[in-house]
Amino acid sequence: MANGVLFVHNNFPGQFRSLAKTLVARGVTCAAIGSSSSAGVEGVRIGRYALDRGTTPDIFPYAIRAEADLIRGSNALRVARLFKNEGFEPQVIVGHPGWGEMIFLDEVWPDARQVMFSEFFYKAHGLDVGFDPEFHAPTEAAMLTAHAKNAILALSLTGADAIVAPTEFQASALPPVFQPLVRVIHEGVDVDAIQPGPAAPFALPDGRTIAPGTPVITYANNYMEPMRGLHIFARALPRLMDQVPDAQVLIFGKEGARPYGGSAPDGGAWQDLIFRDLPLDASRLHFMGKAPHAQLLAAFRLSTAHVYYTYPFVLSWSLVEAMASGCYVIGSDTAPLHDAIKDGVNGRLLPFFDPHTLSQALIEACRYPQGFNYLRTAARATAVAKFSSRAGGEAWLGLLRELGVAIPDADLAPAAET
Repeated sequence: MANGVLFVHNNFPGQFRSLAKTLVARGVTCAAIGSSSSAGVEGVRIGRYALDRGTTPDIFPYAIRAEADLIRGSNALRVARLFKNEGFEPQVIVGHPGWGEMIFLDEVWPDARQVMFSEFFYKAHGLDVGFDPEFHAPTEAAMLTAHAKNAILALSLTGADAIVAPTEFQASALPPVFQPLVRVIHEGVDVDAIQPGPAAPFALPDGRTIAPGTPVITYANNYMEPMRGLHIFARALPRLMDQVPDAQVLIFGKEGARPYGGSAPDGGAWQDLIFRDLPLDASRLHFMGKAPHAQLLAAFRLSTAHVYYTYPFVLSWSLVEAMASGCYVIGSDTAPLHDAIKDGVNGRLLPFFDPHTLSQALIEACRYPQGFNYLRTAARATAVAKFSSRAGGEAWLGLLRELGVAIPDADLAPAAET
């Protein structure tokens, strides 16, 4: 008899961490399939796979992603068969289809219901491809590559009983044929743990300390790339530093091996390319790298203004955490932000390609820090109303119950073993 939930994610737990922990705490049997780098979750048995081969040399370029996804799918299939042989029969499979692991699972569990997490459906026009031609020209190759990325993703989605997208923007990227299956459920952040609070002295990597009350601009960009507006933000800084001589800038993130928007054209680091020739006071520009989460939250409490720019792409957790922290958010007027920020109500939305307007907004934030407190309060209220992990978790549990998973209420859950 089918019982339990199987999670499938290339980097499990990924977006499913909170849901998996909740189900385990409620006594629901859970297992997971992930790649060899998956961290796992306590109480969830994980089957990790290692790729047994790479892609074919000299393969047709537009088939590279599809072949890689099929290879991952076939490896996930082997793990699924091991679970099946051990008697595991999930009632529902919750998975991220973006890397191909979901594609063959109905061969093992044809009766299991499938919930697929739609993080992003690629398009050749109207989203990230061609949005910013400065570094990546909208060539035919780029457009066809975007189409081809969807090959196995789209095929996987045809097996979904429900599709969960975190935001309305991410849901809107899906083709019309999938729209009737979509539920918008943001996994959210812990708005009880992440709250506004008094700023504390902030230690810098060089041993200096930023005192509360100092004008501080915060910015977070996982892979330090143009996809999140690094070049626009950087170009706004010289004027800010000139006009506000005591302003400090905290930048969180570190150049990654696989940035969302591709590698820098010179083969080097985006950070080096973008900041190379800008007249900036290095003593007030602080690259924090991939800092501990607690340090990022401490910076948010210190922040005079937090900058979040993005191409039309996935909305970052860092934005929601900044809002929950009561930051004054200055964002780009691009579609993903419209799900979180309303200009002049709970933050600002500015033209993406206009660093001068951004610098002016940052200067005003530093000169009149109390003048934007109403936006801070409203940002916090929005985070609580729209992006609470508690509300997101309840919506996920409701969906799983609709699909037949027996999930006890919290007060009826089995006591945790000690």
